[in-house]
Amino acid sequence: MSSIRARLGCALFVLVTSAGHAAEQSDIGSAPGARYRELVIAPFAVHWNSDDAHENAFMLGFESGEHDGSLWGGSVFRNSYGDPSAYAYLGYRYDGLFGKPALYVKLTAGVLYGYKDRYANKVPFHHDGWGLAIVPVVGLRLTALDSVQFGLLGTVAAFFTYNRRF
Repeated sequence: MSSIRARLGCALFVLVTSAGHAAEQSDIGSAPGARYRELVIAPFAVHWNSDDAHENAFMLGFESGEHDGSLWGGSVFRNSYGDPSAYAYLGYRYDGLFGKPALYVKLTAGVLYGYKDRYANKVPFHHDGWGLAIVPVVGLRLTALDSVQFGLLGTVAAFFTYNRRF
């Protein structure tokens, strides 16, 4: 399983670096501050430390962003321990990172549900299946409709997403 994740990670890296170069060469139609709605898909998460209890995590989400950079969204996912989970959040997106129109960073904070019983200690401020989360993300617009993102899950894991605007 780790070799599959490594290959996917390498493929995503090649895609992002080549698409980033292409985005610099042409206008991809991503006006900073534009209102958007996105479908968000994360096919897996990568943990810094291996644990036999870890399973493949998968996430499906929706995000809505406003002209001023504020955003809100939610996702449902199967966490790394196989539990059904959800995350509802508010946040802010900063477009044009390092002067590159296609590059952005965002920070979300919200309510997390799903880490129960023996995994309750995996989430800070956790009570009866509910907890709080802060998720920093770096993203790259590939086209006017498509982007990829890299996010951190505390100090334990990272995730990659594909986002599609509609």
